[in-house]
Amino acid sequence: MKKLCLIYNPFSGDRTFGGGLDVCIKKLQDFGYIVQPLRIGSGISPEDVLDLSFDAFAVSGGDGTINIVLNAIMKKKLGHIPLGIFPSGTANDFASYLRLPRSPEDICDIIGGGKTAEIDVGRAGDRYFINVCAGGLFSDISTTINNELKAAIGKMAYYSEAIKQIAEYKPMELKITDSSGKIFEERVSLFLCLNSSGTGGIKNISPAADMRDGLIDFLFIRDCDITEIPNIAIQYVMGNMPENKNILYFKDKFVKIECTDGEVCAVDVDGEEGGRLPLTVENIPGAIRIFV
Repeated sequence: MKKLCLIYNPFSGDRTFGGGLDVCIKKLQDFGYIVQPLRIGSGISPEDVLDLSFDAFAVSGGDGTINIVLNAIMKKKLGHIPLGIFPSGTANDFASYLRLPRSPEDICDIIGGGKTAEIDVGRAGDRYFINVCAGGLFSDISTTINNELKAAIGKMAYYSEAIKQIAEYKPMELKITDSSGKIFEERVSLFLCLNSSGTGGIKNISPAADMRDGLIDFLFIRDCDITEIPNIAIQYVMGNMPENKNILYFKDKFVKIECTDGEVCAVDVDGEEGGRLPLTVENIPGAIRIFV
């Protein structure tokens, strides 16, 4: 029989996955897997457990939980072992991009079917990301939201925090160097380094993004009047960001981002703390296999 490690976060989303864990284990066993569950937050990390003895991995949680597992897989050079995604978080940007179903039973069927796709992974300094590396306005919403509030009102908690951050808005002075050596010096409110097309529950920030093209989509929102931010938000939703005059947009395999005004510029990766600038952000083509 095959061996699968199932990592789950009991606090993700509506916190219901743990109650249906037995159903998932039984279904995966019916597909020929011996299942070893690992509960996030129990004092044992995925990096402690994941190794070459497993034939497959699976993770239940939001983008932050997936990021924890991704970093364990990449640091231990286990990207060739396929990973199943149970989207049980609040936003689930990565799962939405792959159009994965929300039903755990349906995900078990996908894992049992055995079909996989090779997916690019981003690296920002020593941290890996599957979806986005971001800095500036709105970028740390996932790490600043009260978890109880997020559990109670879901995505509305993100919007509430966004309104609060607009009131405390402060731009960054950045030096951006692309892979050809070209330098951009920009006063920026927010930057997004996207491996998929959306983040924060918004699906079409960069509609041309492709997790299998070997490139990262870089979006830098220039400093602008605070009253223009709602219009830029509309451009987010409509997928017209690259045409906006306040946007610097390009694709590249890697970019170096530096903060030149002496401020501490923190970075977020997939909703987790990702260090601070300066950082080199790069694409690692076909780094992991995902059940699809």
